[in-house]
Amino acid sequence: MTALPGSVGADSNRFDNVLKGGSDLEGRPEYPRFLWCGDACLVTEFGDTIDPLINSMVKGLELKIRGLVLPWLVETVPTYRSLAVYVDPWETRREEVELTVISLAREVEAKSMPSAAIAEIPVCYGGNFGPDLERVSIHTGLGPDDIIRLHSSKLYRIYMMGFTPGFPYLGGMDPRLETPRLEDPRTLIPAGSVGIAGKQTGIYPIPSPGGWNIIGRTPLVLFDPARPSPFLLEAGMEIRFVPVPEERFEEILSGKGA
Repeated sequence: MTALPGSVGADSNRFDNVLKGGSDLEGRPEYPRFLWCGDACLVTEFGDTIDPLINSMVKGLELKIRGLVLPWLVETVPTYRSLAVYVDPWETRREEVELTVISLAREVEAKSMPSAAIAEIPVCYGGNFGPDLERVSIHTGLGPDDIIRLHSSKLYRIYMMGFTPGFPYLGGMDPRLETPRLEDPRTLIPAGSVGIAGKQTGIYPIPSPGGWNIIGRTPLVLFDPARPSPFLLEAGMEIRFVPVPEERFEEILSGKGA
């Protein structure tokens, strides 16, 4: 079998914890650290918690990498706390990838993050659009109006995208809204459904199975592969939910509302 150039050998973890300090993470000298995932992906970890500072460093590194012309770069995938850099192993050697990523990671500072774009997401809460609003009310002890008020009063950061195309994982939800996932997940949730799961809230961009508590729905199309830019949202943005009545929902859905 022909080995890939720069393939990972027995010392594939030799860059774990290669940077001791030098980051913007006070009290976390073990980060950032670097882990190879196979021959074509180098992961940079900045921490192990959901934290705006950590996530801003992830986004900062991604912006620096994307700002370079790297013939071996395939894509970058940010998460809450890490950045996966996928490369074409036929176009480079792992040492070149390590040198580039590690040197850029040294330069990342949380304060260097540019201001995030803010998107307003109209949501029709409750009724047929939010079948689990009552369940969240029972669990939290809050009335439906209070749930809607609290959920729509916060500014949410998009920490990462997944598990389906365009699904935004959001941080910043009021802890009083925390509600466990459904014991029996639904086999089909409509596109645009807004849900709560534990400490998180998010939006289902396409029809899919899921176990989040559905409290409302947006008429906006978060993912459309026919658009020049298929994704309406991206990691690093911030969003605000705006309650709308069903009539307004239908207007936006039909294209009659701006």
